[in-house]
Amino acid sequence: QVQLVESGGGLVQAGGSLRLSCAASGSAFSITPMGWYRQAPGKQRELVADINKGGSTNYASSVKGRFTISRDNVKNTVYLQMNSLKPEDTAVYYCNTWPPFQREYKSWGQGTQVTVSS
Repeated sequence: QVQLVESGGGLVQAGGSLRLSCAASGSAFSITPMGWYRQAPGKQRELVADINKGGSTNYASSVKGRFTISRDNVKNTVYLQMNSLKPEDTAVYYCNTWPPFQREYKSWGQGTQVTVSS
């Protein structure tokens, strides 16, 4: 079964940094646009950043200039470097295709919790 496994979350003070990783199984990763999403308590899940197979990226306005998405198609892994973190970045972070549920990636992983204290 194809899986997406997120890791790297934690508790950090405002202004700190974290690097999230998402390891993907399956054969289609290298040709599939991927995205990082987040869901804060009581809010809808939102797209944070996406990256296409060639490495072109897009960011939500709320994270532009602070977050960087990247991918390693040999390791089948997508990363999210998060700098200058703010309390409003607190959420569970997930990866999936962009748009979600493309090709063989039909479900969300378990996500990784990011908590930013003020």
